[in-house]
Parts: sequence; structure tokens; C-alpha cells
Amino acid sequence: MFKLKVEHFDIEQICHSGQCFRIKENTRGYFEVIAFGQYLELKQEGDIVTFLCSEEDFYTYWNWYFSLDEDYDEIVKQIDHNDQYMLTAMEYGSGIRILKQDLWEMIISFLISQQNNIQRIQKCIQTICEKYGEKKFNSYGEAYYAFPTPKALSLPTEQALRDCNLGYRAKYIQRVSKAIASGEFSLETLPSLSYEEAKNELLKLYGIGIKVSECICLYGLHHLDAFPVDTHIKHVLDENYKDGFPFERYRGVAGVFQQYAFYYDLKPKNQTNKPSSQ
Repeated sequence: MFKLKVEHFDIEQICHSGQCFRIKENTRGYFEVIAFGQYLELKQEGDIVTFLCSEEDFYTYWNWYFSLDEDYDEIVKQIDHNDQYMLTAMEYGSGIRILKQDLWEMIISFLISQQNNIQRIQKCIQTICEKYGEKKFNSYGEAYYAFPTPKALSLPTEQALRDCNLGYRAKYIQRVSKAIASGEFSLETLPSLSYEEAKNELLKLYGIGIKVSECICLYGLHHLDAFPVDTHIKHVLDENYKDGFPFERYRGVAGVFQQYAFYYDLKPKNQTNKPSSQ
């Protein structure tokens, strides 16, 4: 068990922020996370977070995964004091951090996300993990599943993938998995590329368009300039930034502010206050 005081961190907000699909609250009252083949439970009371792992595992995996080494005080200070919408959105979702997630998992996750809702995305990902991922066991003896490797997802037929409720996305996943498993497309080179270079490389993969490539850049490569535009963000831009989003002012952190806006736009229309932390 490892306890830490963390500001600008709310595991419940992160869980529901739309950037991750393998975090959920369990029956023990903890949030459980599966990432990099590891299993974690954590709980939060105010700004004290309890990680049910060793200090070594915390610093090996979870400090990095949750971007806890990033100074969000400095990031939020960059919001223009005249940008009332972003100030409100940030206050509402002030516990959200952009996670540093596995690149391969983000490619498949956001291929699945196309024309889909969060609940269905989570179910599809759980299904492919159970069918094609490595079975592991947590400290309670409960089974969990690592995310399938490119090779594991390159072997099933398109119909077998469709049977995982992937629909038309099955052909994207099959072809992308084969391209990466065969070495036709290299994931290893992407982290060394600039944001624009990485985005252009990702667009070469079958089924990946602008929005999905932006999501992968933001959540899988941690390019904080990436700015995915879906229906929620388009609504935000149309309603609040009629003269255009201030990308120049928010250079280097626009993706963080996109996440605040996305989460704020998802809130129930009759809810005006920030959700309470655990």
C-alpha cells in the first residue's frame, strides 16, 4: 500500500473523462485499473490517494501512467482570465490529468470508438481482452486480462472479430494488427516523432482518420498539443469560440483544455457544480 497527496487529481473524473476504457469502480469500493498488463486498485479521500501496490510498482508504472510528475498548477495558470468558458470547464473537471497510456492499446481503442459510445467501447475492449489477451490473476486470485498483442489480434478472421461486437470496425482492427505484427508499420518510431509527424504516420493506417489520429497522439503519445474534435468539442467550439479556439495562446497544452471542455460538455444539463471527489 502506498499513500500520496496529489493535487489536480480525481480518479472518478479520470474514469469518466472518455480517455480511458479499462478503469472502473469495483464492489470493494476501489477503482481498478488494468494497464501495461498490470492490475491496480486505488482509493481517494480528498487529495490523499491510496494505491494498493508497492512503492516500487508505484514508481515503475503508476506515477508515470497517471502523469503525476506533471505540474498541473502551471498548466491551468495558462488559461486566459477572459476565457470564462475554459475557466468554468477547468474548475468542473480540475481533477483530470491526461494519462500516459499504451500506444498500441490506444490505436485499437480509438478505432473501436468510432461512431460508438463509452459503455459499448468498454464492453468491446473487455471482450477482445478476454478472448485474445493473456489471462492473469490479481492479489485476490481474480482473473484479469492483458490487452491483446498485435500478433494476437492479427490471427482471428474478420468475422471472429465481428463476433466481438466490433461491427465494421473489425476490418480496421484486423488490417492494422496485421500491418503492425508483420513489421509493415513500426510503432517503435512513433514516440520519437513530432506531433505533426506522428499524426501523419498514423493516418497511413487503415481506418484511422483525423479525429482518431488526434486521440492516439494525445492519449497514446502524450502530445499535449493534440486536439481531437468530436461532436462534443464541435458543440463547444460553435457555442463558445465563434472566432476560433486560441491555439496560439494554449500552445503545448491545448489537449489538456480539450479534455476539460469534453468532460464539462458531458455533464448532466441540470448539474452546475463540479462532481465531488471520493
